[in-house]
Amino acid sequence: AEFVESGGGLVQPGGSLRLSCVGSYSPFSEFSIKWVRQAPGEGPEVISVINPSGTSVNYIDSVKGRFTASRVNAKNLVYLEMNNLKPEDTALYYCTRGGNIRIALPPKPGQGTQVTVSS
Repeated sequence: AEFVESGGGLVQPGGSLRLSCVGSYSPFSEFSIKWVRQAPGEGPEVISVINPSGTSVNYIDSVKGRFTASRVNAKNLVYLEMNNLKPEDTALYYCTRGGNIRIALPPKPGQGTQVTVSS
């Protein structure tokens, strides 16, 4: 697998989680990376795009101010810090390469980490 995600779980509304994504390709720093989520019965949605150096991140409006993406290229890692989680954030979260926030690819079999926000 090109990416392996971890850190998901069950959390109450208002809670926080930190997701991690390890990339297996090289050089890791060559590409922008997206965090994508797919809720049950819905299509995939890109929620953030971080540039190769990690100096710029774009977010969709629904997560701005609550989610923070970052990366550590020396460790092939990308993080997604999620705060003030809401039930509508419930989804499978995963990483893909690429810089276009409007292009959301579905997850590969077995890819992703599940986030469930529920009381």
